[in-house]
Amino acid sequence: MSDRYPGGLRTDPVYAPHAPPGLLCPAVLDLSGLGRRPDVPPPRALDGPLELYLARVGALDDQSLVRAQELLDAEERARARAFRHIRDRDAYVVAHAALRSVLGVLLGMRAEALPLVREPCAGCGGPHGRPALSTPGVHFSLSHSGGLVLVALAEEPVGVDVEGLATAQAVLSAQSALHPVEADELARLPAPARAASFTRAWVRKEAYLKGLGTGLVRDPALDYVGTGPRPAAPDPHWALRDVTVPTGYAAAVALRRGG
Repeated sequence: MSDRYPGGLRTDPVYAPHAPPGLLCPAVLDLSGLGRRPDVPPPRALDGPLELYLARVGALDDQSLVRAQELLDAEERARARAFRHIRDRDAYVVAHAALRSVLGVLLGMRAEALPLVREPCAGCGGPHGRPALSTPGVHFSLSHSGGLVLVALAEEPVGVDVEGLATAQAVLSAQSALHPVEADELARLPAPARAASFTRAWVRKEAYLKGLGTGLVRDPALDYVGTGPRPAAPDPHWALRDVTVPTGYAAAVALRRGG
């Protein structure tokens, strides 16, 4: 991937010299160019079956945050205003502006003009499900937690999730979300290692369920993804991989196999 992403968004590869084999490394988006209006480049092809981008919320100054908000549509701005805490609002704005920017470059459109829609909710069928493009051909997924945003673009259905490390209390209260084998794996670990292993399993589950389009409407305990250093794909039609993110977070991506 080049170090200059068209449209003013620079990308820098994540350097992970000690990453375990198979760990995916996203490109880090420099979002300082958000909201500026360069000439719209022509559409481009995906660089392979999957592209991953990481953005840091705290890297934007106030002016850049204002420009980022200008890229959102009316519904997204309303959702942003509904957050009680500024940090959560900024994370939402940056996440959706980053998504619009990378999609806009891919499709050769201005970020604010993208034909984004909401799919029906997997639980009730209402018009508040995950965001999607009204035109076929490109799949994407978005996740944000704390100061990080993760975006995936793919040729096939895809899901990503990034989370801050779970607290010990969260691990105890969420045992019912684990597959029985995962719960047993976690119980055999020393107590200090459980939070990282639980979070690793949780982001794998979330990524897979987002890729399926069900989210947590589907019981996460049904699918075994593993708590160890290598994820286990819960379905032969899906590839599940961990993603390199800064210390204090865990992330994963699930991609449906083509064909």
